[in-house]
Amino acid sequence: MQQKKQRKKMHVKLGDEVKIISGSDKGKTGTIIKVFKNQGKIIVKDINMKTKHKRPEQENQTGQIIKIEAPIDSSNVMLYDSKINLASRYKKIRNTNGRTKRVLIKLKQN
Repeated sequence: MQQKKQRKKMHVKLGDEVKIISGSDKGKTGTIIKVFKNQGKIIVKDINMKTKHKRPEQENQTGQIIKIEAPIDSSNVMLYDSKINLASRYKKIRNTNGRTKRVLIKLKQN
């Protein structure tokens, strides 16, 4: 019997602004451009850049060295608010019309 792959629960979504909390890029911020839910990994724009050496495909072309973003684990990032420079976990608050909204925990609630 074949087992299904478990999806890792993600606390971030596509387009979220995040702050890196561990690794070589610790302290940097960026926007999520791709999410891999099955592996629990994300790609953040201009973070975790790796070099890729590309061979020439035809005789008259030259090779290239390309910088690309590599995936990082979603546990290494926190949601970030650039307006007040704050990274925090979040909680869900339900509006009067029944929709939920994510709010950072460290924000002062008035």
